[in-house]
Amino acid sequence: MAIEFNDSQRATLGVEWELQLVDAHTRHLRQEAQQVLAELPDLSETPENPPLRHELMQCTVEVVTGICETVEEARFDLAGSIERLGSVLDGRDAALICAGTHPLDDWRDQTLSPVQRYGELIDEMQWLARRILTFGVHVHVGVRSREKAIPIVNALSNYLPHFLALTASSPFWSGHDTGLASSRSIIFGALPTAGPPPRLQHWDAFEEYMETLLRAGTISSIKEVWWDVRPHPDFGTIEIRMFDGIPTLREVGMAAALSQSLVRLFDQQLDRGYGLPNPPSWVVNDNKWRATRYGLDARIITDERGHTMPLRDDLHELLRELEPVAARLGCAEDLGVVSEVLDTGASYERQRAVIDGGGTLNDVVDSLVADFRADVFPAAPLTPNRAAGGGTGTDYATKNRGPSHAGA
Repeated sequence: MAIEFNDSQRATLGVEWELQLVDAHTRHLRQEAQQVLAELPDLSETPENPPLRHELMQCTVEVVTGICETVEEARFDLAGSIERLGSVLDGRDAALICAGTHPLDDWRDQTLSPVQRYGELIDEMQWLARRILTFGVHVHVGVRSREKAIPIVNALSNYLPHFLALTASSPFWSGHDTGLASSRSIIFGALPTAGPPPRLQHWDAFEEYMETLLRAGTISSIKEVWWDVRPHPDFGTIEIRMFDGIPTLREVGMAAALSQSLVRLFDQQLDRGYGLPNPPSWVVNDNKWRATRYGLDARIITDERGHTMPLRDDLHELLRELEPVAARLGCAEDLGVVSEVLDTGASYERQRAVIDGGGTLNDVVDSLVADFRADVFPAAPLTPNRAAGGGTGTDYATKNRGPSHAGA
């Protein structure tokens, strides 16, 4: 089975940010995405690929960038769409937040979006899909050839705990503290084709594996493979899906900078003939669990013999390694937010601090509203390059606004 990979000429960026609609007074989720989006008919440059769109449930609006050359462009793109979305929400007494889960609400109280593919997903997955009241951030980074895609996916799997711990934001589920830094990674990871990517050696092995899954009826399209890191052939990107819902635009920029810098580093190392990290599956799975449970306080496995080190220490070392790459990409300041998170705490820590200080889960929601509002600023006139990215030269506004995928 031949799968065409639309090579990107550069490490371009695309970001998807799943936001929660909450009531400004009750703090509960509002089931109004369809009505809100209907009030913004002029947002879409093309009807097929709007920058604001439905997700699995009516309490979610997904904000999607066009192709961006830099992290700064991606932030401005997101901020511009959110500003226009906010103009509608102000009149509805609604607000926006982002976290991997909603601290209070139950999945059984949600309304599904009127989108056919989501109905098909529910019909196939049943309870597993119905309970996906989760929210995440996905980052696409352009890759120059399909031969590089699978080695880079394998290398990025070594950093799943780094991606997750920095953005872990779902300690609460249905009004209870789960004891986890990220309950989202457990909830969404229960889907049969979710979780860490399998250890494949090259593109031909990826094609063969996809053909096998299609033949077996496990999937009906390769878009139904929801790995934590996956190649996206249509867009010529690697898509990093490991991030929890991220509460601030500043931290979204951090996630994008970390993704772009790592992919660029690995691309350059392949050009120089270097081998990339390719950790065994048991290490990848164990490290993901450690970050799910302990967040930034995890000790991660560093080799096949079971040696470990604090994740915080490894993040500091990774920052030093990536700083020259980020400087060349123009995202050094965004990457530097990693240090701020290490110093001040990831979202799961900040949310728990509200409770530890005598607050309630309502106060946690209020803190998320405040974080989001303080960080999202009016978009500057800078406009992303809609023609950058995919090797076919197709404009992202008409083809590559973002993938079709199941929520989270």
